[in-house]
Amino acid sequence: MSVEQRSLTRATLGALGVVYGDIGTSPLYALKEATAAAGGGSDPAAVLGVLSLIFWSLFIVVTMKYVVLILRADNAGEGGILSLLALVQQKIGTTGVWAERLLALAALGTALFYCDALITPAISVLSAVEGLEELNPAFNTSVLPVTLVIIAALFALQRRGTARVGGLFGPIMVLWFVTIAVLGTLMIARAPTVLGALYPGYAIELLSAHPKVALSILGAVFLVLTGGEALYADMGHFGRQPVRLAWFSLVWPALLLNYFGQGALLLTTTEPVANPFFALAPGASLPALVVLATAATIIASQATISGAFSVTRQAVQLDLVPRVHILQTSADERGQIYVPSANMIMFVAVVGFVLAFQSSSALSAAYGAAVIGTMLITTVLGAIVAKTSWHWPTPQIVGVFGVFVLVDLAFLLGNLTKIANGGWVPLTLATVLFLGFITWRDGRARLRRELRQRAVPWSELQKLLANATRVPGTAVFLVSHSGFVPTALLRNLEHNHVYHERIVILNLEILRTPRQDRAARAWIEELMPNVHSVRARFGFMETPDVSEALRGARQRGLRIDPASCTYFLGWHLVRALPRPGIAGLKGKVFAYLQRRSAQAAEFFRMPTKRVVVLATDVEI
Repeated sequence: MSVEQRSLTRATLGALGVVYGDIGTSPLYALKEATAAAGGGSDPAAVLGVLSLIFWSLFIVVTMKYVVLILRADNAGEGGILSLLALVQQKIGTTGVWAERLLALAALGTALFYCDALITPAISVLSAVEGLEELNPAFNTSVLPVTLVIIAALFALQRRGTARVGGLFGPIMVLWFVTIAVLGTLMIARAPTVLGALYPGYAIELLSAHPKVALSILGAVFLVLTGGEALYADMGHFGRQPVRLAWFSLVWPALLLNYFGQGALLLTTTEPVANPFFALAPGASLPALVVLATAATIIASQATISGAFSVTRQAVQLDLVPRVHILQTSADERGQIYVPSANMIMFVAVVGFVLAFQSSSALSAAYGAAVIGTMLITTVLGAIVAKTSWHWPTPQIVGVFGVFVLVDLAFLLGNLTKIANGGWVPLTLATVLFLGFITWRDGRARLRRELRQRAVPWSELQKLLANATRVPGTAVFLVSHSGFVPTALLRNLEHNHVYHERIVILNLEILRTPRQDRAARAWIEELMPNVHSVRARFGFMETPDVSEALRGARQRGLRIDPASCTYFLGWHLVRALPRPGIAGLKGKVFAYLQRRSAQAAEFFRMPTKRVVVLATDVEI
């Protein structure tokens, strides 16, 4: 086997362990809820109709939309809704009415994604642990405590990162997919007529026969698609080809075989089946299946949590949320990060979902309402990419993406039927998050405008230094906008009346691409003798690092020793001007968040013992 083949095999194995954890565990609950919505598993027409809907939903939404088409929209190898936004911004810019509307759309999609990340661990772990009831109904009282213990352990281990255990994820998920495929195949062999559900007429007949609950059926069937968004969001971890290979070679066939196997079981039994997934297993193997299902759901939850950490970093870089403390948990993999604040918020929310809903069936009513919103927004942004980057003609865009929009809208209407039964919870959380994103974004824009009005251009620097005393050493000043004197330098001259013999004005620029080539990281400009401007560029998937920026500057000839530098930061103490109504409230919220966001020294990985912070009072 060649090096390239071994690399592809490892990446495909990794994709199985991370990308497909969520959608791969949907058989635990999806068909059970879908047949219940269609009138129960005792009606053969309902079973065949649900299976037909499942097959064609997976084919259109996951296979054709995501695996075949949307995976083409990679931003330097990265995926996800914010990466897709950055791809669009590269073509239409970041200013103007349409740019702002698309930003708001992506912010809404991000808020919905977070809500999906909160529900996934709860419903996945609950559905697996509920298998204990299949072993012994007396275990019913143990489901919630065991679920909470697993969730607590899962979030407690996040600080260690997934690098150490990541190698185990792929093999476990391979075992999972092979197991569910075998269980499904054995049952299909007993009732091969179930394969007739491949005919789309069964789906149409089911919906037309039950018009009053047709949307509820679609809302339940949508559970088989949850996790589909991860195909695109996690593409950057493994690459497009491994994600596609894993889907076509194992995941898709295994899911279909298991769903159809569950359907065959329902067609061949006359007894009520509480959970058709666990009923597929012979009695002796049921304990092992419960253990394997629990391991698979933990992996699915881990993938979702890690994805939320990555999206948090992207949101910080794209100025949708305040700076937060981000820890790198692997020296080799940039994507292995830990965000303590996000971890704590997610833990509290997941525990809240478990305690509030107490079963996977109850949680299924809330699940999906957030996911379909993200999928619909991905479709809209994907159509824009097809126009601006792929240069598709308009009729082709309408023909292809029009089908996806219609399917998404059908599922959206189906999930709206869940609002009264719990769907309002993730939608309310998404609304709060979206308003938070927009409040922060608008506040930052107002702050930048205010600072720009006060800004002093570089041309005034020599005049400012003329009456100050020169002292030994090197001072590094961070500045938000290149071309202007840092506010920290202005405050230092105002209060201390000194300047260092060597001055470096450092601007850290966040690009609309995921990562920046290290060889082109830093650029140097001499403003005057011993005063240099350094512009360092980082991708939105990277955490800006002052030490790395100066290292790149040294490689381009800047003679400084970062270990002996003094670092000056300007801290903007924001105060909200009194305003009536919503504008006044947004100003107060932004000022509160600004004062409590992570300190720049910590966020930019500066040597904190050598950092001097000088405050500037700003009213907005």
